[in-house]
Amino acid sequence: MRTFRINVARRIAVTVTLAVCAIAHAADQATFPLKPIRFIIAQTTGTSVDTLARVLALRMSEELGQQVVADNRGGAGGIIGAEIAARAAPDGYTLLVSSTGMQVITPQIYKKLNYDPIGDFAPLSLFAVTQNILVINPSLPVSGVKELIVYAKANPGKLNMANAGAGFQSHLAGVLFTNMAGIDVRHVPYKGGASLIAVMGNESQFTIAPGPSVMAHIRSGRLRALASGGEKRSPLTPELPTIAESGVAGYVSTGWAGLMAPKGIARPVFDKLYATLVRTIRDPVTRELIERQGGDPVTGTPDEFVRFIREEYARFGTGIRLADLRVE
Repeated sequence: MRTFRINVARRIAVTVTLAVCAIAHAADQATFPLKPIRFIIAQTTGTSVDTLARVLALRMSEELGQQVVADNRGGAGGIIGAEIAARAAPDGYTLLVSSTGMQVITPQIYKKLNYDPIGDFAPLSLFAVTQNILVINPSLPVSGVKELIVYAKANPGKLNMANAGAGFQSHLAGVLFTNMAGIDVRHVPYKGGASLIAVMGNESQFTIAPGPSVMAHIRSGRLRALASGGEKRSPLTPELPTIAESGVAGYVSTGWAGLMAPKGIARPVFDKLYATLVRTIRDPVTRELIERQGGDPVTGTPDEFVRFIREEYARFGTGIRLADLRVE
């Protein structure tokens, strides 16, 4: 009888403990966030995604009443940052700034990954789309895409097209462009932003790069923009025709940034983060700041985000096959 009473007492104690923990957990979710939130940015400082993410971090800090800290974990095409985020506690205090590179390019280049680009995360929403812009050195004697193509065909193998490195967005955008335009140029890889310096110095004559990384150089006159890579003209650069309407029918190449949480995040916390993200992006001040950096502010549902990623996966897959990229 005494043993029975002890067992009953233990069960009651365990039940009470679990109930207290559940109440405490629910209370934590209701008051979330209670401490700073970390944005894992799987790119180096100064990249287009990093610039846009820092705008979002600043504005969401104000909305949530807690600091949102940008934590750059670049390297290996975004693998390092993505793995850190995938393994983080799903408590809402570590979020991944998802982007074209680590979400749709790297998974098609690297044979083995230690994370599932979609399955290991709970996608919240896109927050910015960026136009890739075809820019040239101002001394190049062309005024549009058609003239550039004519010039390149008249000078086969003599033009250098810079990119930020094998497998980067600018590389795949360039490979797709030269293939569809039927021109013979030298694709020259540089390290990140050095590709733009090369074009400004006329070491390379042109490149296709994310809008946020080239807008300041276009405004200063150090680079000249010919066209953008979207399906339609960007509201940020309405004067620029698209590459498709400039003679390369069907050409589309854009970049984007979104926000994801580790898989398993509690629904109330997820919902609060999602609502805050949408509210932040809809705020006129946030929109102006993102647009100033060359991004188009956007939001959507988590399901729409997943569908978008799958569409981008197929689109960039074409460029990857043309470039014959594969890392074992």
